[in-house]
Amino acid sequence: MFQRKTKATAMALLLALPLAVSACGQSGGNTGGSADNTAGTNTTGNNTGGSSSGGATIALLLPETATSARYETQDRPDFEQTVQQLAPNIKVIYNNAQGNATTQQQQAEAAITNGAKVLVLDPVDSKAAAAIVNEAQQAGVKVISYDRLITGANVDYYVSFDNEQVGRLQGQYIADHTPKGGTVVMINGAQTDNNALLFAKGAHDVLDPLFKNGTLKKGYETYTPDWLPANGQREMEQALTKLNNKVDGVLAANDGLAGAVIQALRAQGLAGKIPVTGQDATDAGLHNILQGLQSMTVYKAVKQEAEAAAKLAVALANGQQPEAGLVNGKVNNGAEDVPSVLLTPVVVTKDNIQDTVIKDGYTTMDKINAAKS
Repeated sequence: MFQRKTKATAMALLLALPLAVSACGQSGGNTGGSADNTAGTNTTGNNTGGSSSGGATIALLLPETATSARYETQDRPDFEQTVQQLAPNIKVIYNNAQGNATTQQQQAEAAITNGAKVLVLDPVDSKAAAAIVNEAQQAGVKVISYDRLITGANVDYYVSFDNEQVGRLQGQYIADHTPKGGTVVMINGAQTDNNALLFAKGAHDVLDPLFKNGTLKKGYETYTPDWLPANGQREMEQALTKLNNKVDGVLAANDGLAGAVIQALRAQGLAGKIPVTGQDATDAGLHNILQGLQSMTVYKAVKQEAEAAAKLAVALANGQQPEAGLVNGKVNNGAEDVPSVLLTPVVVTKDNIQDTVIKDGYTTMDKINAAKS
């Protein structure tokens, strides 16, 4: 530490202190590394009037980038921009756990230590994140479960889409586009992600009656560790082997898994010949749709989700109630009925790409055409 040697030196330090505090509140300050550094912390000071000492702190804790680019390219900037518009004096701490639940807990603990009043947490592991909620509550910190539901803990709010409806949309597409008596393969997401369980539940709500009455046959079903496409491709290859390539439809839980399924189908000369679902409206997924390799995706307007979470977080950070009409439902997480903001998912096919993702500014045709499938 610094040692005061003279009164003049002490006076200089005291005069410099307000400048140092003010500098901490400027936008773009990085206190621990890049967004891809699992142990690092990115701090965005949104105070346009100098010192940020008068404002609260919110932590945005996202799960990974390996299977979805949206977190860095959409969720984070949309969230931070909305916070700045609503409350320029509020500081946002940002971290991405890169798929590591232990890292995410460490990041949450650091955010609490650094004065966060609200955690906006998209969990790597829905069950493990309950420990983060418990620690936050002990510190008087509010927790918003973002996109993925945290289970087994008393979460303050949940912001996401109607995830069972996502699965129902996928299941209904398979039901409508698979020939009678056809065999269906289901490549679900990661069991550690509660959303994956909700997607599967919604799909089964539609498909199970058809499996039961013989309209369709369930030939193979699996969950995919970590949502990784490589795991999904391996599972699809095993399904094709087991079923002697007699597959008439594939319910893939998201676009990344759909791309993996397409690779496995291509190796057997089946790509583009059977319906394949997806989710997230990624550029690669939309590219596959235009190429006739993937049949549909489920579009979730991430901007709306991030903006809703930001509005809720700012209200909580300022000790206020959410704006009227923002919270529109409840979702049970095994511990309570969590007050929720539930947005509406939309089916996208080649017929309505222009009227959905392009019209909303979610992506562009140039990005879709340039994407690699």
